[in-house]
Amino acid sequence: MRTHAISLFASAALASSWVHAAEPTDVSMLQLIVQPEKYHGKFIRVQGFLRLEFEGKALYLHREDYANGLTKNGLWVDMLESPEHMKLNMRYVLIEGVFNARDHGHLGLWSGSIEKISRAISTK
Repeated sequence: MRTHAISLFASAALASSWVHAAEPTDVSMLQLIVQPEKYHGKFIRVQGFLRLEFEGKALYLHREDYANGLTKNGLWVDMLESPEHMKLNMRYVLIEGVFNARDHGHLGLWSGSIEKISRAISTK
């Protein structure tokens, strides 16, 4: 009986951790820029201004950060320039993906990157 109870508890704990792993952690751009190691490898949800261009696919804190070339106020995004994604270009978006604190994108200009993007939608 005790073995069955332990097995049942372990199964419930494993299922619970799987459910939590499937849900992204809501974070701000500032949190990712200021405390990158805290979120490294985590599935996150973040909002910002998206610019998709050759050697400059990035999510910025604000449109003005892109316009003024403030790449450290942004994160590289590992996103294809597909027709669907290009509809999001130059818009504020919500992105879900895995944060990589060690990859700083093209020429190492950004403050981290978002990889394995599973969701990207316009917020306006």
